Amino acid sequence: MSNSNPLAELSAAGVSIWLDDLSRERLSTGNLASLIAEKNVVGVTTNPTIFAAALSDGAAYDEQVRELAARGADVHATVREVTTTDVRHACDLFRDTYDATDGVDGRVSIEVDPRLAKDSERTAAEALDLWKTVDRPNLMVKIPATLEGLPAITRTLAEGVSVNVTLIFSVERYRKVMEAFLTGLEQAKANGHDLRTIHSVASFFVSRVDSEIDKRLDAIDSPKAKELRGKAAIANAVLAYAAYEETFTGERWEALAADGARAQRPLWASTGVKDPNYSDTRYVDQLVVPNVVNTMPEKTLHAVADHGRIEGDTVTGRADQAQQVFDELVEVGIDLDDVFVTLETEGVDKFEKSWAELLDTVTGQLDQAKG
Repeated sequence: MSNSNPLAELSAAGVSIWLDDLSRERLSTGNLASLIAEKNVVGVTTNPTIFAAALSDGAAYDEQVRELAARGADVHATVREVTTTDVRHACDLFRDTYDATDGVDGRVSIEVDPRLAKDSERTAAEALDLWKTVDRPNLMVKIPATLEGLPAITRTLAEGVSVNVTLIFSVERYRKVMEAFLTGLEQAKANGHDLRTIHSVASFFVSRVDSEIDKRLDAIDSPKAKELRGKAAIANAVLAYAAYEETFTGERWEALAADGARAQRPLWASTGVKDPNYSDTRYVDQLVVPNVVNTMPEKTLHAVADHGRIEGDTVTGRADQAQQVFDELVEVGIDLDDVFVTLETEGVDKFEKSWAELLDTVTGQLDQAKG
């Protein structure tokens, strides 16, 4: 038997449900408003792949592109205008949620140009420009957790801008992200910003970890390797949550919290299940714990609504078990450092490719509009 309302139970367990998608069509048809009203959705995340798909599908953007073409806008200005327009409208749609949750939810994320992932200064400059362009308090600017992204995260937070840190795969890098967050808040405080208005989430990717490690376990093809399939991603997230609990305690954090700072919440990203042998809700109902976000593709959202099993906290206190999984992965020959480098490289490359596709699509639309 499935729960009567798994999404409501997930929310009651302290998990904020965000949708991992946005398009002009979702906004104009009322689809997003319906998900807010009926499916407990309290935020939205976007990325270059999402916008590339949105712009290539349907005619929802034609009128705006024609207007921009008539004004002589180039492809980069057009992409900036259409994407920030969608995000601004989504921010307005979530404004009541933002107000009701004192800024914790009702958040909409937009990503910096992924081609800047290895350039700290330009990433920070673009983040500040996106913040000013959208001009909504419930915006979050997404910055990748590359080594070059870390100082950009600190600098952006120091300017009072809320940040969604994306493409986190390892607990080691996650610890550096939390350090960048704390330093950014300390600098924001020194710069005179109200810490109560600065929010951040750390997007810790889940399913891609299983996809990469399962592939390597299949290549090893031993009984122990088979036994470890499908265990890495959830163990990784459990260890990440333990690192979060460890970081947001003690004197350094308490000094910031005394000035109104909010902890940087973990966000479970990449929660759509890629292996059909696994339950299609596993990266939701096995990662239930207070004070986190789960950003889901719509297919996963509906799967959870239909047959998710929410059975309370499935994360807290399980770090020792999770560490044992990682120890066993190393024993059978999995090079975890190489896994995480591979995943980060592929993640950045994927978004760069999507950005190129987005530019190509909009170039074609501008040429067509100009006749």
